[in-house]
Amino acid sequence: MSSFTVPPFVTAGTAPAAALAEFNFVVSPIPKNPLGEGKYIKTAGALIIGDEILNGKTLDRNSNYLARFCFELGIDLKRIEVIADDEDEIIEASQRMVEKYDFVVTSGGIGPTHDDITYASLAKSFKQELSYHAETLARMEELIRQRPSFTQQNEQQRVARKRMALFPHAAEVLFVASDIWVPVVRLEGKLCVFPGIPSLFQKMLDNLKPFLPLPPLEARPCRLQVFTNLPESSIAPYLATLQKRVSSEGIRIGSYPLLQRGVYVSLIGVNRERVRVLAEAVEKEVQGRIVSDEEAEAKRRSGGA
Repeated sequence: MSSFTVPPFVTAGTAPAAALAEFNFVVSPIPKNPLGEGKYIKTAGALIIGDEILNGKTLDRNSNYLARFCFELGIDLKRIEVIADDEDEIIEASQRMVEKYDFVVTSGGIGPTHDDITYASLAKSFKQELSYHAETLARMEELIRQRPSFTQQNEQQRVARKRMALFPHAAEVLFVASDIWVPVVRLEGKLCVFPGIPSLFQKMLDNLKPFLPLPPLEARPCRLQVFTNLPESSIAPYLATLQKRVSSEGIRIGSYPLLQRGVYVSLIGVNRERVRVLAEAVEKEVQGRIVSDEEAEAKRRSGGA
């Protein structure tokens, strides 16, 4: 599977700001709620597509970024699957996830080479023909004019390049950022197709927010963490009892040890005041202290989980 190579900001590295400032494409208007008036995204799933992920050549960073994105917005990410560049697998998994979840993200497989089969597989999955998208082609060509090397391409190479604008015919095509020619392609009002390059995936996902029917603020969860130096086995009975007691309130308790350095106890729930009260009780019971997400992340990075 290839990486995009047309615009400078679609490479794996970080592009200079000047390169991004050269282009000012029109962003798509916000469409009607694809889930229906008054409805919002509650659940999500992700398909990370690529042989290079499964064979260890490429480290998947996109699923972690999506998980953080969903948590912060109050979306319950239910499932992440990594699958091969295989038509049957893409068809089966995409149909199943669209049936089960409100928001489905795919990552990878939309470049110009023979193993970039995500668009074609999704077209079959949802019984659509493939067709070139004129506006995407136009934006691609505008960028190509800035890259003299592309003017030397032969016909086969030009056809390969145009595959990146060959979409399922009935899909929504959402241009989410003024400095990116690649659109988010949405199918069935739920499934959004993204490139696999982490820098591009992350920017496009962040810019997709206005196009999504997101949960209201009051439906978004709060997470508090308590750090203790006690062994995980010493606090396990207490946490098990606590989880049973608060399950009916929709509060989740988790424990995450750092090797020979202590344990983080995580409390997640929508009722912020209730989570705070419980965190204070946990803090006392496990002889720990409440820590910020930033402090917890720094400690994990310094010592490893």
